[in-house]
Amino acid sequence: MTGLIFLGLIVVIALWLIASYNSLVGLRQRTNQAFADIDVQLKQRHDLIPNLVETVKGYATHEKGTLEAVIQARNAALNATGTAQQGAAEAALGGALGRLIALGEAYPDLKANTNFQQLQTELSGIEDKLAAARRFFNNAVSEFNAAIQAFPAVLYARSMGFSERTFFDVGDTERKQIEVAPQVKF
Repeated sequence: MTGLIFLGLIVVIALWLIASYNSLVGLRQRTNQAFADIDVQLKQRHDLIPNLVETVKGYATHEKGTLEAVIQARNAALNATGTAQQGAAEAALGGALGRLIALGEAYPDLKANTNFQQLQTELSGIEDKLAAARRFFNNAVSEFNAAIQAFPAVLYARSMGFSERTFFDVGDTERKQIEVAPQVKF
């Protein structure tokens, strides 16, 4: 009888560990999916930038430094690897894009250009989606990190390849811009 109780206890513990492990795998997959969602939004943003630069180039030819800064920031963001490096690169790109959009205020003809208006609207929409994807990712990372630090997972998570993920931190400057909804002015 004692042997059956002991065997039952081992089975219950094994099932509990299996369920805990499977939960961690699901949370890791959710985190990976959330990061992939950020990548999709970033790709759309990166694809939009050359069109925006070309539109501005025709109206603001002596703003070469601003245009080059946007292209350099875009290239750095495309080549960034890892959450921390990508966050820093995207923060720099956000600042450069802000300066590019501000050129619309300095050039009334550019501001009135239909293509510029459309690209500005698309960029605003992408920025909103990107902010939502970042929040979703950071929430998934928070849940995942909490799960691997909680009992019983803390006993075996690291040995089975589960390690803490880094939040997608965009930096203080970009964070302030994200907290305020983007505005498109015509």
